[in-house]
Amino acid sequence: MSGVLSSVDARTKLVGQNRLELLLFNLGGSQLFAINVFKVQEVMRLPALTKIPDSHTVVRGVTHLRGQTVPVVDLRRAIQMGPLKVPDEDATIIVTEYNMTVQAFVVGGVDRIVNMNWNEILPPPKGSGRQHYLTAITRIDDRIVEIIDVEKVLAEIAPYQMALKEDAYDRPLLDKVKGKKILIVDDSHVALQQMVSVLEPMGMKIVQANNGLEAYQLLMHWKEEGRDLSDELVMIITDAEMPEMDGYMLTTEIRRDPELKGTTVVLHTSLSGNFNKAMVQKVGCDGFLSKFAPEAMAAEVQRLIRERLERLGQL
Repeated sequence: MSGVLSSVDARTKLVGQNRLELLLFNLGGSQLFAINVFKVQEVMRLPALTKIPDSHTVVRGVTHLRGQTVPVVDLRRAIQMGPLKVPDEDATIIVTEYNMTVQAFVVGGVDRIVNMNWNEILPPPKGSGRQHYLTAITRIDDRIVEIIDVEKVLAEIAPYQMALKEDAYDRPLLDKVKGKKILIVDDSHVALQQMVSVLEPMGMKIVQANNGLEAYQLLMHWKEEGRDLSDELVMIITDAEMPEMDGYMLTTEIRRDPELKGTTVVLHTSLSGNFNKAMVQKVGCDGFLSKFAPEAMAAEVQRLIRERLERLGQL
């Protein structure tokens, strides 16, 4: 699995084509799970771990990789399936980067990498046993593959501080967009909650969509109703990775539409900053935000609001 981590150039070839690569793995049983290869830095055998007193119950310890200390999480236990029972000598870790932090997940074993279209990735069915920890499912070789909501797992291990102080908000500026719409798009319930906690005090009407396709259909519906979206819709904040249509493809479709192409679009993602700089340039986003940095989100949203109002001659 030394080739798991692709170069940025190779990754960007998938962007705007609504495609992704999934790393398939097991948690000590026959069920296959997956995460996006974009998040993976390395796959290796489970190294020796150092136990940390009073750490979260799902953290098995830490290891040192490439000059940094990396926590190692028992992913099976984290999604409430019980501890991984694979012997340490047979276990594997998947080293990942989420939200500008590096962590490793211990798994039973890695299967392979598959290249797929996002329209083959579907929301988990309601009532499914592990829906609480899934963002999506897909079918590969007639087998169901469950895509884990890693952001939820990490938020439970180290909860985020979401509330901001009042001085984080520019009230005279925000009064000018009070009551107008801001569309937030994400397949993770945790991520949506985090965004709402920062945006709600701004006074705009928050509209939520669970994936890019749902957001695009909503935009088309608003257009059919004859709404003046250049006035009503302040901006769209979208995740990158979502079932059915990803954030890159959503942005591409918005830029292709004569009535929507001027809409402010922000990519809000747990992917690394360098990767996102390339993505923003390729698909035409107005900016990107790393998850989850509430102060940075409030500052960037207000900066873009100011730019929008200046462009419209309203400031």
